[in-house]
Amino acid sequence: MPGGRSSSAIESQDPQIIRVLYEDNHLYVVDKPAGLPTMGAAAGDPSLVEYGREDIRVRYQKPGNVFLGVVSRLDAHVSGVVVFARTSKAAARLNEQFRERTVNKTYAALVAGNLSQRSGRLENWLLRDDRRQIVVAEGTPGSDFAALSYHAAAQAGGMTFLRVMLETGRRHQIRTQLAAAGFPICGDHLYGSARRFPYGIALHASELQIAHPVGGRAMSFRSDLPNYWPEWARIRGQGSD
Repeated sequence: MPGGRSSSAIESQDPQIIRVLYEDNHLYVVDKPAGLPTMGAAAGDPSLVEYGREDIRVRYQKPGNVFLGVVSRLDAHVSGVVVFARTSKAAARLNEQFRERTVNKTYAALVAGNLSQRSGRLENWLLRDDRRQIVVAEGTPGSDFAALSYHAAAQAGGMTFLRVMLETGRRHQIRTQLAAAGFPICGDHLYGSARRFPYGIALHASELQIAHPVGGRAMSFRSDLPNYWPEWARIRGQGSD
């Protein structure tokens, strides 16, 4: 993309390699591996935001602390596109886009079984219950409305490959809603999956569309499925139906 850096890599603590998908003076967009928290790790433990700050500090020889605003987050078990802001002004403008739901977020998910409907929409009210989110009755105190749509792009090996489009951005939203609908994400034992997955869970943030915080031009960032996903899913993840 003009005016920015793309397709490079940060070689961090073994075995993590963090790919930078795009960078300019306002944005820092990376491809997060599964198993690494975006932020909030215990003292001394690695996190994506700390890797990013160190990468910028070293490459630009910046003294002191490096600002890197967290404006999008993924669960530690989830891989894919994460956007950071390099200035406080960019962070404020991006956070507003997320609050106003003008950001488009598309995920890839592998679930066990075959879906009876190829496409659908899920609406639920979610409430935090210890480490998990649970589906509760509409209007339950402390609950939040959650909505997503999905499309089954392929089926093989007793699994279905879904494209999931988020309409709201709740904690564990996709994991909770798919499990409540009867098709938990492969590897997501917290939400009832009995199927194993090689690494993390089978949920990947494949595309994120935003307006640039300075100038407002439309920008789309994509991340390919990790190579440990089944080949048939990777093929469907790159193409159309």
